[in-house]
Amino acid sequence: MDQPKPLRVIRWVAICLILLATAGCDQTTKHFARSQLSQFGSAALPGGFVEFTLAENPGAFLSLGASLPETTRGALLTFGVAIGLACLLAYVLGAARLRRLSFFALALIWAGGMSNLIDRFARHGLVTDFILLRAGPFHTGIFNVADLAIVFGMGMLLVSIGLQRREGASQDEAADSKNPSKIT
Repeated sequence: MDQPKPLRVIRWVAICLILLATAGCDQTTKHFARSQLSQFGSAALPGGFVEFTLAENPGAFLSLGASLPETTRGALLTFGVAIGLACLLAYVLGAARLRRLSFFALALIWAGGMSNLIDRFARHGLVTDFILLRAGPFHTGIFNVADLAIVFGMGMLLVSIGLQRREGASQDEAADSKNPSKIT
């Protein structure tokens, strides 16, 4: 089923705004990290929970795939991701029934992926990472703002799916209560 034209226009505008905000913040912070951290090394915020350290990542999130041969890595992480992001965009813009929360979650995932893809094309297959979180002996891998958008989008998508399942279960219970002859 095709969606009404006003909804398509609203989705296009929303996806463009989400891309501008996400990629704008991500690319600006990456530029700042490359220009400042390359001169000063790493820097920690008071308390030491957040550390900024420059890393040029040839792999995906948390360096997944970094050890693949360069041509394979380039094909997968540049062109494979580009195709995947094009498919995701087509789905987000064309899905007839998509909850607002799911739309926003998928748009964040897409925008974060696009911003990292911009890095790959502009920086010869590398993505600039610079954020490290520490809590005592535990720490994250080095990541960037686009990665945060992707992770937040995934979390929101899981919440949306959970809400949808709960609503579906509530509707099933209501239907069962109206039909007492049904054996469960």
